[in-house]
Parts: sequence; C-alpha cells; structure tokens
Amino acid sequence: MTTEAQINSKPDVNEPTSMQRFLVIWIGQMCSRTGSALSAFALSVWVYQRMGSITKFALVSLCYALPVVLVSPFAGVLVDRWNRRRSMLIGDCGAGLSILALVLLYSSGRLELWHIYVGTAMVATFGALQSPAYSSSVPLLVPKKQLGRANGMVQLGMGTARVGAPLLGGILLVVFDLGGVLLLDVASFAIAVTTLLVVRIPNVKKSVDDVRRSFFGDVAYAGRYLLHRWGLMSLMVLYGVCNFLIGIVSVLVVPLVLSFGSSVVLGTVLSVGGIGMLVGALLVSVFGGTRRKVLTVLGFIALMGVCIAIAGLRPAATLIAVAGFGLFFSLSLINSTTPTIVQMKVAAGVQGRVFALLTMIAWSAYPLAYPLAGPLAERVFEPMMAVDGVLAGSMGQIIGVGPGRGIALLFITLGVVMVSIAVAGYLYPSLRNLEAEMPDAVVLPDSVRTNVDEATTDGDRIKSVAAAAHAGTVSS
Repeated sequence: MTTEAQINSKPDVNEPTSMQRFLVIWIGQMCSRTGSALSAFALSVWVYQRMGSITKFALVSLCYALPVVLVSPFAGVLVDRWNRRRSMLIGDCGAGLSILALVLLYSSGRLELWHIYVGTAMVATFGALQSPAYSSSVPLLVPKKQLGRANGMVQLGMGTARVGAPLLGGILLVVFDLGGVLLLDVASFAIAVTTLLVVRIPNVKKSVDDVRRSFFGDVAYAGRYLLHRWGLMSLMVLYGVCNFLIGIVSVLVVPLVLSFGSSVVLGTVLSVGGIGMLVGALLVSVFGGTRRKVLTVLGFIALMGVCIAIAGLRPAATLIAVAGFGLFFSLSLINSTTPTIVQMKVAAGVQGRVFALLTMIAWSAYPLAYPLAGPLAERVFEPMMAVDGVLAGSMGQIIGVGPGRGIALLFITLGVVMVSIAVAGYLYPSLRNLEAEMPDAVVLPDSVRTNVDEATTDGDRIKSVAAAAHAGTVSS
C-alpha cells in the first residue's frame, strides 16, 4: 500500500534556512511570558494578603486552568484556520488588554476579587489560542534540523520566568505595588506584539477537505486524527498521566519540606529545582536534543520517577534539592522533546488542533490532581506512617515515622508508578517505534491537494492520490 512517505512532493511552505525570524519572535514571547509570570505571582500574593483565604487563593489558579481545558479544542481549530501570526496577535493583544483592565481598576481603587477571577480567566482563554499558534509556528520558522534547539529555547524562556518571577515579583511588589507589576506585564505584551508585527510567518495552505469541514467538524477531526495514530495518541496520554502525578507532587512538596525545615529551606529547594529546569533547557538549546526522541522522553520520565522516590527517602533538604534538580531537569527535556515529535510527525494544517489537545490533556491533569493530593496524604498515607501507624514497624524503619513521613511514602509510591509507566511505554510497540513507523509529515503540492497527510487510513484513497500525483491531474 502506498504511504505518505512514498509520495514525492514539495511542502506547502519552503523549509526555512535560518532561525533569525524565530529568534525575533522568541525574544518577544520570552518577555511576555516573564511578564505574565510576574503578574500571576503578584495577583496571587495580593489575593492571599487581602482575603486571607486559601480557598480564594486557590480559585485564582482554578480560574486559569479551567478555561484552558475548555477552550483549547476550539482554539486549536481557529489556529489551523487562521494565519499563525494572526492567532498569536489576537492571543497576545487579548491577554494584554485583560491585564490592562485590571491595571485601570486597581488605579481607580475599584479592583475586587471577582475582577481578578474574570481577568485571569480571560488571560487563560487568550493564552489557549496563543500557545498552540506559537508551537505550530516553530516548524514554519525553523529548519527541521534545528527544531530541537528551538523548542529548547522555548522551554528556556519558560524556565527563566519560573525561576525569576518569585524573586523579582516580590521585589517589584514592594517597589511598584500591584498596579506597577501589572503594567510591566502590559508592556511585555506590547513587546511581543511588536515582534510579531515585524516578522512574517508563512501561511499553511488548506486542502479541499479542510475547506469543506464545518467548525465543529474540525473540532472532532483532531480526535479522529490521533485515533488513527496510536503511537502519537499514546504519547499524549502518557504526557497527561505524568502531569497528573507531578500535579500531586507539586502540591505536597511544600508540606513535605516544611515538616522538617523552614520557609528558607523551602525556597532554596524550589530554587534549585528551577535551576535544573534552566540547565536542561539550555542544553537542548545548544545541542538540539537526541536522535531517538521517544526513547529520550521515556528515559527521562523514568528518571523523574527515580527523583520523586529519592525525595521521600530521608527528611534532608540537600537530598530533596538534588531530587528536585533532577526532576525539573528531566521535565525540561521532556517538554522540549515532545513538541519536536509533534512538529515533525503531524501535518502542518493539523498542528494547531493537535497542540491544543496536548495542552488540554496536560492542563486537565491538574484540576484532578490538586483536590486529590490533600485527602490522599492526610487521610491515607500520613496515618499509616504515624508513630503508631500500621506501617511504622516496616516502612517506618526505613524512611522514619511522624509528620511528613506519610507524604514521603506517597512520593516513593508515585515515583515507582512513574517508572512503571515509562517501562510500559517502552514495551508498547506503537509508542516505542513511533518515529520509525510514522513518517514525517508530507503535504502534497497544490495540483494534487488532498488530506492524505491527515487522518485517513483508507488504502484505496491513498493509492488514488498517488496515481493522480503521477499523472499530474487534480483529484477531488
């Protein structure tokens, strides 16, 4: 049977020859993400200090996560229907104007809690449009051999924002107050928009089937696309499951460290983890990643599991800091490598929807993990590892008993589960052999446009397209 890789064709856009245009956009997006991280930190602190409620504080995060999950499938369709630059411009402008509205409310003394909830939800909604547009623009701006480096740079920008926002945000809140920090975020969006206006992102030509499908048909199409590619689908499911486990860890690392250390110790541990993310992203930015990308993802998922388990072995800040460095180092490489796989294997006209689904899967894990983490630790694992707990005489002899040791046992359990997931992924042939079995995305020239490079497994249809390509005729 004729496959996509066997059809000789030219791409719908010429392959970029340099990274110059990407670098311009990357600088703008890095400024924007740093500004967003600063405003998110400042808003969270402001809400907690003014309201004194952990629940209201947590709702800020929920107001960001839920719109991303709900809007992403529809945003992905718009990204694939529109020019990538237009999608990014609308996303950045919309988010910037949402923050500007909060600045005006704060300056006039009318800022209330519900304004922050609505503003956060609006920023998340526009971000759900901007994120897949940014990810799917990379292969249009960067030569194929440089995709790994480019995605490493994207991750480097995110890591920089993650490490710098808490420290810089705390200082800026004292110097400029909340309004000043939010205004800096508005300025960062202005920089991002300016870089987008001066750089052209190539258009992706649409096939006949793209034009014929309805909007909701396009929404459903992304799911069908992945169902015909089980290796890619399993990679995305694996990504979501790992995010769920990391979500539990991210909630419980604070009480774990504070069970034996101070807030200074906690800050140091978290900072070391952030440095690990920066180092990982920097390595990928310089060297471009590995050749066997799926094995890289699986290997570093296993390493993350080992690091999570190590963090539970002893109540020692140094040990947990080292584990945190390894975890975020691994996470950085996974987050740099996974987009490269999608960009290389998914047709350009579908990438917006696929990246949107990846975002939805990733963010769906957090609302599930956050409510589960507390009860799981407090009602199940902590009682088992109390001084008189049922495991005090067994596991307690190895990792200790008392406050925090139940969370430690949960960390060890989660680490073992994550390593098992990586092993299961390796044993699943469709995932392990994804790069070999799924050809790189091919788009037919205009004279024979169809959606062969998209979700079809009909052998007769592919053969007819190949025959049309050979004869130089149009097949509709």
